[in-house]
Amino acid sequence: MSFSLLSRRQDIERLKNETLDLLTIGGGITGAGVAIQASAMGMNNGLIEMQDFAEGTSSRSTKLVHGGIRYLKNFDVEVVSDTVKERAVVQGIAPHIPRPDPMLLPIYDEPGSTFNMFSVKVAMNLYDQLAGVTDPKYTNYTISKEEVLQREPQLNPDKLLGGGVYLDYRNNDARLVIENIKKAHENGGLMVSHVKAQHILHDENGNVSGVNVKDLLTGEEFDIHARLVINTTGPWSDFIREMDDHLEVTPQMRPTKGVHLVVDRSRLNVPQPTYFDSGQQDGRMVFAIPREGKTYFGTTDTDYQGDFLHPRVEQADVDYLLKTINDRYPEAEITIDDVEASWAGLRPLIASNGSSDYNGGNSGKITAQSFDDVIAIVDKYEKQLVSREDVEDVLNHLESTLSENKPNPSAVSRGSSLDVAQDGLITLAGGKITDYRKMAAGAIALIAKLLKQRFNRNFNSIDSKHLQVSGGDIDPQNVDATLSFFAKQGIESGLSKPEAEKIANLFGSNAARVFSQIGRLPAAPGLSLAETISLHYSMEEEMTLTPVDYLLRRTNHLLFHHDAIADLQQGVVDEMARYFNWSAEQKQQHSQELQDVIAEAHLDYLR
Repeated sequence: MSFSLLSRRQDIERLKNETLDLLTIGGGITGAGVAIQASAMGMNNGLIEMQDFAEGTSSRSTKLVHGGIRYLKNFDVEVVSDTVKERAVVQGIAPHIPRPDPMLLPIYDEPGSTFNMFSVKVAMNLYDQLAGVTDPKYTNYTISKEEVLQREPQLNPDKLLGGGVYLDYRNNDARLVIENIKKAHENGGLMVSHVKAQHILHDENGNVSGVNVKDLLTGEEFDIHARLVINTTGPWSDFIREMDDHLEVTPQMRPTKGVHLVVDRSRLNVPQPTYFDSGQQDGRMVFAIPREGKTYFGTTDTDYQGDFLHPRVEQADVDYLLKTINDRYPEAEITIDDVEASWAGLRPLIASNGSSDYNGGNSGKITAQSFDDVIAIVDKYEKQLVSREDVEDVLNHLESTLSENKPNPSAVSRGSSLDVAQDGLITLAGGKITDYRKMAAGAIALIAKLLKQRFNRNFNSIDSKHLQVSGGDIDPQNVDATLSFFAKQGIESGLSKPEAEKIANLFGSNAARVFSQIGRLPAAPGLSLAETISLHYSMEEEMTLTPVDYLLRRTNHLLFHHDAIADLQQGVVDEMARYFNWSAEQKQQHSQELQDVIAEAHLDYLR
């Protein structure tokens, strides 16, 4: 099914003329999760996004489906348990996207260190139990100082005690969004990007009845009528609520900014994902992650009051990350001149949660005595000296020390909030990327209930734990072999093995649709055949409208292929201009936008 500029025009006509059961505002991961479930249930639903899908927060994460071992520094076992269970669900419904990638946790003897060698082993054992990790390939283990340095010779040996290794998953955040959106559209949803909400509409009884919007591509303004409207705009949630003149809005969001920097692997050779204390006694932990011949590291975690549409990496962010990374890898001597790309994103934290519980955040540690009590009781439990109830008693006693003592009663998952205003506007906010499906399921259950009560509209529930995203028709237990099978089609059609495997890994079970273009689509000038068919598939079936959409969010070229982007960008611009029949002025605009984004990612304004 086409999901392109042509289908966009058709969907907009329907949005103008139909009354929807549900309109979702916001095309990040939360809105995408709502849309795929609403479409699967047969709801007449639409989604609008003022930018490209995932252009905001959902393409600017640490790019992990993180299991939450960071929560074990506070022994917030409930969060870890929920997170690892939900991570397994996401891996099952999108098996070509989250991929296992064991994490190294170096342990240093420093003031304020999160773990020592004993406590990290206890924590990892508990983590594996909660996650159900039993495969010997992925169960945790500890290694000596010498083994850590053998793996990562650039690591600082001073005060290094050893390390722990545990299972985590890498992620392609923007692709997780677009695969959900594509499936929602395939199942009948009207998914439209570059349409901005302007004002919340109400019926004669004062209930929300739709949204006045503006098509940012054409400038046209129109109304979309819907029985229910849900706000899933993440950091922008308060702005949408303020568009509702029937509400008195108390701001609930407290966004924080996270920054990541990318360097070539030759400058910082990190052979496996690595997670360590910042070394600056600020309670933060930082990742260094290898990807596609590069290494990226982050994240920061600072309150943000700037331009939500355009968060930028600032000098202070660079200084903090370079100090941290150079303390941990002193031989690397990374400077801003080594940074090839970067990104900054906003986390949709809810102010009432008290503090950030994200990758770089400091939720406040439990007391030293409480920490020792937990380590002791868990160690005794593993030796079968105490009961599970004894462990639970100690863990429950810690709840009062945590930053978010109890989940918000309206929360669908820890750190999230699901609220219905007096006039019916639904807001689903907060949470984290790992919880997106669970958050959406809670919202959809409420939406189905309201549609039945208020409009006598009945929808059968679905099991969203088994609702595959687009490209996800793959056995989760046999991912590598299945993707190799898909890649074989591309190899047999004339692509090199690396080219075919890259397409299979990027598009999953949709790779066959990409490869089917071989033979009828010649390589475009300046592009390989593999790049040409990937670009055309993306324009025809992934709502790729600009070179930035393709090079930054449908692929990771702009972030992890800095050395090739100069050669690639002109070919992409030329082929898109030909395909969309852009005027010379339009082509120049898109080309300049791409150049500006590349320059900003390269931090030219700070050099």
